[in-house]
Amino acid sequence: MLSLTHFVNAILAAKATWALGDELDKVFDKFSGDIVQAVQALKESKPTTTPELLDLLQALLMGFNGCATYCADSALKYPFTRAERQVRDVVGFLYPSVALPPSASHQPISVDLSKRQVEIETFRVGPYEMPRLFNGLWQLSSPAWGSGSAESQETALAGFVEDGLSAADMADHYGDAELIYGDFRSRLPAEIRETVYAATKWCIFGPLNRPVTPEFVLEGVQERSRRLGGRVELLQFHWYDYESKEYLDILVELVNVTKTHPELVSSIGLCNFDAEHTEEACKYILEKTGEVGLVSNQVQFSLIDSRPLQKMSAVCEKYGVKLLTYGSFCGGFISPKWLKQPVPEIYSETSQLTPSQRKYFDMLQNWGTWSDFQVLLETLAAIAKKHGPEISLTNVATRWVLQQPAVGAVIVGTRLGVSSHASDNLNVFKFRLDEGDMAAINEVALGNVPDRLRAKAVFDKLGDCGNEYRAMH
Repeated sequence: MLSLTHFVNAILAAKATWALGDELDKVFDKFSGDIVQAVQALKESKPTTTPELLDLLQALLMGFNGCATYCADSALKYPFTRAERQVRDVVGFLYPSVALPPSASHQPISVDLSKRQVEIETFRVGPYEMPRLFNGLWQLSSPAWGSGSAESQETALAGFVEDGLSAADMADHYGDAELIYGDFRSRLPAEIRETVYAATKWCIFGPLNRPVTPEFVLEGVQERSRRLGGRVELLQFHWYDYESKEYLDILVELVNVTKTHPELVSSIGLCNFDAEHTEEACKYILEKTGEVGLVSNQVQFSLIDSRPLQKMSAVCEKYGVKLLTYGSFCGGFISPKWLKQPVPEIYSETSQLTPSQRKYFDMLQNWGTWSDFQVLLETLAAIAKKHGPEISLTNVATRWVLQQPAVGAVIVGTRLGVSSHASDNLNVFKFRLDEGDMAAINEVALGNVPDRLRAKAVFDKLGDCGNEYRAMH
């Protein structure tokens, strides 16, 4: 922590200057992103709240304050908005009784909804109509995807809202995702702010150290609402081990909080639950509260990983639960970029694959060979060509997921403030796949229709949705 403060103070000592987009500006953006990750790791380690740690954090905040004053006096862009916001948050989390000086005020953000050119499909989530594409902020959990400045991230989020992509998926462990989104949303005009939706998560990865009580659950909700600076429209719950049944009572209490504290949270969903335990949760909540109470389950779903079709879709349709799907692009492999390309050497320095692509390459190998995958890409490309020059094979793959039973929305990962494919992704709302399209895709992706032998083989090998994310006995 001390070295971080020294770095910030050295900027003033050196009387450094920089211009927007130059090398030093990029270094500062990366450094700010690194501070975000370091402070996130500190928070998740649950450190002992000693006076010495508080002194270190406050010294860093003083360094930021001095840098902000220097930047204002020198007409320079202040580069540490993200880092300062994250440090202020962790001080508030670890030392709630410590009063912090107010942060610098930020200008309101204006958006122009008249720019919207595509009619966005929506679906119902509790009391809200949300777009069927969510912006996924998972990439903020690691610097491997690059670090955008606070300004570039705000510009990207404003562009999404202008396009009609007004919902984002995040989690408390995705770096500073909740803080970024909450700060952005708070600065929108009130009438627009009410139509910009936050879906975040409460993930419990190990045994609890306290009993499940209404107070415990309310504290969990309040923490996420605090970081977002307001209401959580969808709180998705992940649990580490199905044999530890406390999660059922946590879910009941979460549903109760939507009734007693609607200003904090509107709806409750699941994250990476399998079909058996999704149904168990629905039945239990129904028995305890008189309603199903759950509106969604977030799972991996793509042409390569179609496990939800085996059991999950039927359970969701039975209880009125919608699927939010991630991994629908297979980390970027379902893209024209990989059509007619040789199999990648995933650990070669020249391959430049992301951690996400390495993960999904393993999934692809569970599904079939690289030659099989090339046949799938060729099939998608032919169908895309049929639907017009604007449509890509990636759009076709997304559309296939959107047309599956119980699917509410596809979550599209974004390297926020670094790059964007929003305009391309919007093309998914310009067409529908007909029966012939679906049959051609299913024959390759699912295998031996109607028996779906390839899809069943993946299910048999990996187990049901989310099996890879929790302890199984």
